Amino acid sequence: MYDIAIIGGGPAGVSAAINAKILNKSFIWLSGEATSKKVGRAELIKNYPGLPDITGEQLAWTLKHHTESMGIELSKEVVTGVYDTGGKFSILAGNKEYEAKTVILCLGVQATKPVEGEEEFLGRGISYCATCDGMLYKDKNIAVVCMDKSFEREIEYLCGLAHTCTVVPMYKDIDVSAQNAKIVLKAPVKYSGDMRVRHVFFKDGSSIDVDGVFILKGAIPPSTLVHGLKTEGGHIAVNRACETNIAGIFAAGDCTGRPYQYVKAVGEGNVAVHSAVEYLSAANSE
Repeated sequence: MYDIAIIGGGPAGVSAAINAKILNKSFIWLSGEATSKKVGRAELIKNYPGLPDITGEQLAWTLKHHTESMGIELSKEVVTGVYDTGGKFSILAGNKEYEAKTVILCLGVQATKPVEGEEEFLGRGISYCATCDGMLYKDKNIAVVCMDKSFEREIEYLCGLAHTCTVVPMYKDIDVSAQNAKIVLKAPVKYSGDMRVRHVFFKDGSSIDVDGVFILKGAIPPSTLVHGLKTEGGHIAVNRACETNIAGIFAAGDCTGRPYQYVKAVGEGNVAVHSAVEYLSAANSE
């Protein structure tokens, strides 16, 4: 069991990982995307103290080099659930499960909102994890909504299991070779059904019938990821110590609200780790 599980690979996650290492705590660092992928796209950053006029690509390299120089490894796994199991937390990532005494959420901001019905049918025909639930849909008719090209290997895996596979890419230049893959270049706007999801509706008014839907993306909405987590205006509600409403779970960075700035994210990552360490110390003294 780890002392801390850090979820998210952006500046807040980098800061949390560095400080957890310095404070000599056992931790696992998980992110579905490469370290600072979003940072690397920034043209020019002018407000990062000590690094004037640095490009996003340069800052991303600096953050990555810093963690690697300290022997810190990022596990590129999409976390699909965090569960309070009484004094500890279970973290599901793909077909793996990790345990930690505390959790720090550094999830960034979701670029898109969940589609209508997505949260309602999660676990009832809608899944975020191909390797976890793929076998449940062997020889079934499924839809795969994919947010990023990096998940195309998982699309091929699902196509190999399903009878028919309607692939809905939310990006350009998809490259999927499976014979039973039907590419649909439309945006889904609603998932509906009865006890389970049965239909996918698209923006142009058309629809398809399905036995299941896989939504492949690098991050899961906070309220979906952690049951009972309090949010305000789409952000995780925290106090100045980066504590959430769930004891032992902390949050840092853009996911806690504006301003969406790297310096703020790095500072909160530091605060969150120190708060987690204080929580661990208090728990050990009881």
